[in-house]
Amino acid sequence: MSTMVGGEKKDKISNLRKFHYGLVSVSDGKSRPLSSRLKLCSEYLVLQREEFHIWEDEASYPVTPGLREVELTRADDGNLGISIKGGSEHNLPILISRVSSQEDAARDIYIGDAIIKVNDRVLSNTSHDEALILLQNSGDSVKLTLKHYKATTPFLLKQFGRFIPDCDEMSNLMCGGDDTPSACLPGSRSRFGGEDTPSSCLPGSTSRSHSTVPDSPSSINSDSSGNWIGIPRVKKNWIDVVTVPLLMAYTTRYIFGTDKLRPNAFEVRGMDGSSTGVVHIDDPNLLTQWIKLIGDYIAVLNSYQGSKLNRCFPCDSQISYMSWVAEGVLSKDQAWQNWKPRFLVLKGSEVYILSTAPLSLEDWRQGEPPVKYKVFEAMFRVIKESEYVDERQHCFLIQTFGQQSHYLSVETRQELLRLESAWHRAVCLAISQLGAKTFHVVYKNRPSALSLDWEEGFVLKGFNSLDPDWSFQFSQLKGSSDDGNATLKLHFVKMGSKDQVTEEVICPKLKELLFFMHSFLTAKVASMDPAFLPNRH
Repeated sequence: MSTMVGGEKKDKISNLRKFHYGLVSVSDGKSRPLSSRLKLCSEYLVLQREEFHIWEDEASYPVTPGLREVELTRADDGNLGISIKGGSEHNLPILISRVSSQEDAARDIYIGDAIIKVNDRVLSNTSHDEALILLQNSGDSVKLTLKHYKATTPFLLKQFGRFIPDCDEMSNLMCGGDDTPSACLPGSRSRFGGEDTPSSCLPGSTSRSHSTVPDSPSSINSDSSGNWIGIPRVKKNWIDVVTVPLLMAYTTRYIFGTDKLRPNAFEVRGMDGSSTGVVHIDDPNLLTQWIKLIGDYIAVLNSYQGSKLNRCFPCDSQISYMSWVAEGVLSKDQAWQNWKPRFLVLKGSEVYILSTAPLSLEDWRQGEPPVKYKVFEAMFRVIKESEYVDERQHCFLIQTFGQQSHYLSVETRQELLRLESAWHRAVCLAISQLGAKTFHVVYKNRPSALSLDWEEGFVLKGFNSLDPDWSFQFSQLKGSSDDGNATLKLHFVKMGSKDQVTEEVICPKLKELLFFMHSFLTAKVASMDPAFLPNRH
């Protein structure tokens, strides 16, 4: 995630909420995704998994210890109105996992009850299938001897997790506190109704319930709606599994190191090696909102870090842009399948391409030997879709004369546009500070000097001449052509007329001249926007 460095963290974070939550599914990219929750705060993205617990309120727990007897009458369709789990093959007793009977007697049956006897038949070392057969053949009126196992209740209630309130929400409701999670993110759901109602909360909105503490569902109907009676205060507690620091974090939708885009999924990797794993969100709009919101938090942190570093750098060497990108690594002259993360920095008049993000001044002084170029000695070119070498999108090329070029990619079109704008800004500032660049050329068989001048444009003078042979503003250049070796033709339009004139020079450093021409022209176009040179006089 990129940042335009400047400003204070406090100002930039003012529009971001303190916490955002959302229900997602997460995998390692190979196995089946597991239900999880993301918690996004100002400095961390936390991956959470749910656990269920009984509230520590023994006085209100309605199930007495010891054996109880309940008699159920079989319905017309032959159903007793209970479901079971467990069995000897699982080293578990036969446990009641669902109660759908509408009989009054069924109100004395609780999820987590173990069936000790069916009529007079003791269920000792009974398998699941044996218990089913026994219950099916036990007559129209069935007497169950039950014993409650409190510890099993939270696990059996996982199937009704959407009905069970979160621990932090319940705590605030009971205490009347104001620390209810400040925002619901896409994927969050209303937890206090009988229906699985999608929340209308979007990033930044606030959701708060004023319901009293609901009991857990001991009776769940066939349509999965619940009657909130029975075992009280079973709570869902979200446990932190992975914490990813957002400072200089790297977000990608691609399978790491490849050009394969994951459908409806993304991954966030931290500088400390932590990773969320593959986060799956089926709704494309919600996926986009999550990625954008995480990117906003990363940008705030990176901007603040950059502004701190800039206090130690001179005015002409300030960091203006930082971003994680991906670089294609060419192998045996074939289209590459190996993409590596790179940290791209625009600092003063230089562009840095690093394998790690410099977090401190010491990292800049003693870190890896940087790959760096002067921005006016390099060329930034957005790659057309028809020119992509593989399935990676939003690609660009940084070309340098006499040195290696870099084929790079960013995650989104918006990021590519921000990077292109930042590059033009850096070139504009660097060229305006450079002022002029002169090349030795041959013009009409005479040794001459061709200058690219920020104020004057193209100026050609003979070595022994004080007056120029010709000069043209950059805006008068209508095109150029070269032979790829040393000869360059410049096509100008005369001032105040439509007449064209072509001037031809021979330059031993033709490629370098072409790069500088491109930089001067880019800077002039960029300078048309006053935001590029706010302090220039």
